[in-house]
Amino acid sequence: MDPDASLMLQFKNGDISSFEELVKKHKQNVINIIYHFIGDKEEAEDLAIEVFLRVYQAREKYKPTAKFTTWLYKITTNLCLNKIRRKERPRTVSLNKPVSTEKEEKELLEEIADPSPSPQKILEEREKKALIRKAIDSLPKKQKIATILRVYEGLSYKEISEILSCSVKSVERSLYWARNNLKEKLTPYFTSETSEKI
Repeated sequence: MDPDASLMLQFKNGDISSFEELVKKHKQNVINIIYHFIGDKEEAEDLAIEVFLRVYQAREKYKPTAKFTTWLYKITTNLCLNKIRRKERPRTVSLNKPVSTEKEEKELLEEIADPSPSPQKILEEREKKALIRKAIDSLPKKQKIATILRVYEGLSYKEISEILSCSVKSVERSLYWARNNLKEKLTPYFTSETSEKI
């Protein structure tokens, strides 16, 4: 049996330390997934707490029918989608947005102070990430979820299909169209060599 599922079953039977172990093991991955959906680190950390609160509350009903991470990422994905629906409009990253907080300013100064990458290189990388993030944000919902889970989390097509409750073929189609859409949106900004990697 999946070791995480075993921990969840132990937690279901009253062993709170098993839950703590699951949180410790998977918290960062959950934060990463949420961050790729909403683009705000602090909000991602807050929502990760909510994810594990839902895991805690669902312990009585838990059945190990799939890998624990598949179940966990499904909770995470659903929470992200609900959060996005509640917002008036999807979050996008503006390239013209000024540095607005002391924390962001400090981080930027630290990066620029680092002698290894040049300030120009840092700004180019930031712009590139912002463009990619904006392009992913603009994808249809299913393509966006599949892309985040595949590219950033490295999940298999089968795992993504279980999270999305669809066939593996449907995941393949979503990723195929996502790649095409991203290339179309990003090719004007990058060389053909860069867009091939997307």
